[in-house]
Amino acid sequence: MGALVTLDLPDDSPMFDLPWIITFGPLSDVDEWEPVVCGPYERPHALALAESVVAEEQLMAVVEPLLPAVSADQIRGEIAAAQIAAEDEMVQIEEADLYGDFEDTIDEELETAAEEARGEPLVPPSEAELRAGFSRIAAKLPGVGT
Repeated sequence: MGALVTLDLPDDSPMFDLPWIITFGPLSDVDEWEPVVCGPYERPHALALAESVVAEEQLMAVVEPLLPAVSADQIRGEIAAAQIAAEDEMVQIEEADLYGDFEDTIDEELETAAEEARGEPLVPPSEAELRAGFSRIAAKLPGVGT
């Protein structure tokens, strides 16, 4: 069984209405291949698809909102934020080595969270449901269909 990671959002978050993408990648460092990005989907469809794929495969699926950037400066800001987050993670890993294997801790936390979140598996949406979702997403984008 794989792992599913997504944002924990408050019920009234405006992010629920954004298009969502799924990034599938290897669950461990042993497998090395380029991640596969799918979407955009509506959030419930993205979660159901990701869960159905990782339920049978040793994969990691990250379900996240697709945040449209409207300027090069906004993209540069996102890149800078990602670089800072990666540097912070490296510091955490270096500090964790003093007390044990950081990756083992993270794997255990992910496994525990996945087990707690598991209930009835979500049924993946049909092709027709996905296509209807694509249409609803397209209708939200400015300048599309007008």
